[in-house]
Amino acid sequence: MKVLRRTGILLLAVWACSCQSAAKSLVSPDGDLRLAMELSAEGGPVFAIHYKGETVVPGVRLGLRTDRQDYAGNLKLEAVSEVKAVTDDYVMPAGKRSHCVNHASEQIYSFGNPDGGRMDVTIRVYNDGVAVKYGIPEAEDGENIVDELTTYEIPGEASRWMQEYVLGYEGFYPHSTDGRLPGKPGASDWGYPGLVELKDSVFLLMTEANIRRGHSGSYLNNTEDCDRYRVRLFDGRLPVADGWESPWRVLIVGTLADVVESTLVTDVSDPSRLGDTSWIQPGLVSWIYWAYNHGTRDFQKVKEYIDLAADMGWPYNLIDWEWDQMSNGGDLEDAVAYARERGVKPLLWYNSSTAWLGPTPLYRLNKPEDRAKEFEWLNQLGICGVKIDFFAGDSVSSMNYYIDLLEDAARHKLLVNFHGAAVPRGWQRTYPHLLSTEAVYGAEWYNNNGVLTHAAAAHNATLPFTRNVIGPMDYTPGTFSDSQHPHATTYAHELALPVLFESALQCMPDRPEVYGSLPEAVREFLSALPAAWDDTRLLSGYPGRDVVLARRKGKVWYVAGINGTDERRGLEVPLERLQLEGGRTLTWFKDGPDGKSLVAGPEAALPEGTGSLRADCLPRGGFVAIIR
Repeated sequence: MKVLRRTGILLLAVWACSCQSAAKSLVSPDGDLRLAMELSAEGGPVFAIHYKGETVVPGVRLGLRTDRQDYAGNLKLEAVSEVKAVTDDYVMPAGKRSHCVNHASEQIYSFGNPDGGRMDVTIRVYNDGVAVKYGIPEAEDGENIVDELTTYEIPGEASRWMQEYVLGYEGFYPHSTDGRLPGKPGASDWGYPGLVELKDSVFLLMTEANIRRGHSGSYLNNTEDCDRYRVRLFDGRLPVADGWESPWRVLIVGTLADVVESTLVTDVSDPSRLGDTSWIQPGLVSWIYWAYNHGTRDFQKVKEYIDLAADMGWPYNLIDWEWDQMSNGGDLEDAVAYARERGVKPLLWYNSSTAWLGPTPLYRLNKPEDRAKEFEWLNQLGICGVKIDFFAGDSVSSMNYYIDLLEDAARHKLLVNFHGAAVPRGWQRTYPHLLSTEAVYGAEWYNNNGVLTHAAAAHNATLPFTRNVIGPMDYTPGTFSDSQHPHATTYAHELALPVLFESALQCMPDRPEVYGSLPEAVREFLSALPAAWDDTRLLSGYPGRDVVLARRKGKVWYVAGINGTDERRGLEVPLERLQLEGGRTLTWFKDGPDGKSLVAGPEAALPEGTGSLRADCLPRGGFVAIIR
């Protein structure tokens, strides 16, 4: 194998002497982003990112180590491919945009080490960011990746919003300028995504995409230098074979609007592996757990939430954990039959049986033969999808299990919601029946402690710029009453969240009587609310302070805004980016004076030429506007 590798390197050597000078800048199609590959003094690949003529990311260091080869230093640039134009053009049944189009310039850099090993680095420069992946064209038998050297250097004292790395990704994104966690200075491991303000109004979002079978997830670490974030693999040894490729390391760069509206995570992910996707139908879901943690044990309570979905016109009801213990007049089969009678499609919860082994049912999906039997039973019963909970992390075995579940669910045309799981990394394109993923500190935490009561407003105003950028987010929004711990957010703030937070299975968790008590216009709004969008536009905002976001379905724009502060704020709603034609009407939903009621404004004509609107919000308040 090594002789063949050296032969290949000799063939490349015909023009290797000129490769250093041939490594020209790689520029995005619109010319705003530029980078040039270099070798550091130690002989390792490194590049900087320039945005509109200014250096915004001082350095991105690259490199790999295997247990047989070192691709971190003393390398030579052996070959550089011609620049290739890449166009991503695809349709998604769910997400922030139904028709996704992006363009990139791609170049492949081949590096050789003194032992004859070769590492390829593929770089794409898109209009909204940079994507990098590694390749090992020829591997020795039994060779393993043992370390990755990818390191992102950011400007000192830059503002950043990053979550301490935990397996379920259920944490906050606190603001920091020193790369440390307030109140926990020893924290140095960070989960994806990480948001950085590189300079005034220029942002960087770091994540990864296109995890395939055999890949490990990764996270970021800044132990050695608070302004240098190094990629760390969850698994310490990853087997490689000839033609091995890494996931993409993804850097979204630009304005906050560029970041929020980007589809770069799915752009670089494998295309859909499904043929017919007509059975994949996004929608709102009535959900019992938030108000009644063990409510699924009670058949009569389950019926109430099925009735809620039917009365509100929501297509789905989620029958959550402990359904195998259901009693009080009926069991699971009775509940499913009742849902079908009422025209509601049932979804069913499962424990992945890889982490927390408390809630039942257990061990029904782990073995392929058991999973096939279970999914066939669900088809016969009339279940439309599964929520699978409590996963064990970002290991290769976990990633393979996720993929096994997705592929088998697709064969049985079952929708999927991963809970207690890893953040999205592009699977929503490859497996479009994956309609939501938790991986967020969501409304469920009102059950667990009192932290969210006073943290929710700022946290909610951070999530559209961080977690929800990379994929659907099962926050379970729209809770107007209180669970175990109270809200400090207003009703209009809560009403805005199902618009602000993208999730193709949007679980609505409050009690049936609460939704029933809302004004009729609000009930009609929630009944007709889409769960998948044709377009998404950020209109204004700043992480943790406020956000105004517009989402389009057909010709209707849904505009939602929230105030993340404890002070009254007037939120600007610029309309230029919506490119509205004449003859539009506007309907407002705002807070009542006490914040615990909603005022629905009458539908009124939107004057032509209206450049912007203003929404005056209570502390921790919000608004919704519908433009038809």
